Amino acid sequence: MSRWLRHHRYALQVALRRLGQHPLSSLANIVVIALMLAVPILGASVLQSAQPLARQLSVAPQLTLFLEPDVPAAAQRALLDRIRDESAGAVASATLLPREKALEILRAEPAWAQALAALPDNPLPDAIVVTLHDSEAPAREASALADQWSQWPGIDHVQLDSDWVRRLESLLSFVRWGLGLLAMAVVVVVLATVFNTVRLQALTQREEIAVARLVGATESFVRRPFLYLGALTGLAASVLALALARMALVPLNEILGRFAVSYGIEWSIGLPAAADLALAGAVVVILGAVAARLSVTRRTRF
Repeated sequence: MSRWLRHHRYALQVALRRLGQHPLSSLANIVVIALMLAVPILGASVLQSAQPLARQLSVAPQLTLFLEPDVPAAAQRALLDRIRDESAGAVASATLLPREKALEILRAEPAWAQALAALPDNPLPDAIVVTLHDSEAPAREASALADQWSQWPGIDHVQLDSDWVRRLESLLSFVRWGLGLLAMAVVVVVLATVFNTVRLQALTQREEIAVARLVGATESFVRRPFLYLGALTGLAASVLALALARMALVPLNEILGRFAVSYGIEWSIGLPAAADLALAGAVVVILGAVAARLSVTRRTRF
């Protein structure tokens, strides 16, 4: 066990020394990877912070069911009871809005008072206003209920008052796919950058490696420092990417704070959970080690 630890400690020391021997090129590689990593971190931060925003802006999604003109009062109450009974888990409240009361509400608005006064009779239909419970996907659930209720007899039209939530959820879905593609691009960049870096290191250290082999060093002993070199590059890039993302969020939150206040909401972007960031960093470290292993295996003959 002590021998195994000595070998790994030696490999780590050699990797650190090789990083220090070429500080500019090592720093350039780390910065390139860090910049690529910072972009998906910021994207994930925006996505994570925007998901509860839809629920904050639409605390109570509403649907308005406009009834046909010839639906009697008894049938209206039957529709109201059917909505409450069949969709009790999704419906927070359902109320009947007679056309006379709807007209009074509109007449109370100065913008509608003069226009309604010029009409000979009440043009508004009877309606049922349904308020839904908050959920993880309010637009999807509201759309499904709207399609279901629009098929019922006596209902002329169903208006979904939170159509914008559907557009927001579609945008978030698009961002998720974009982040997935960006993550694949990050994987390629990490593999290519570390691969080329380790390959050049192996070529420049060829004489040293040859001497080590002459004195009995095994292939695993010779390759181990390169694996640590790739892993350390990925680790340094992950830490730098996290620092860059945190720095970028400071001015971004200041701008978003002023924008959100103008709409009467609170919104700020925070970094993903520490566990998610640690997992992403571990993946980058593993990718660096894998790229180093591929480089010294395919490009170097010991």
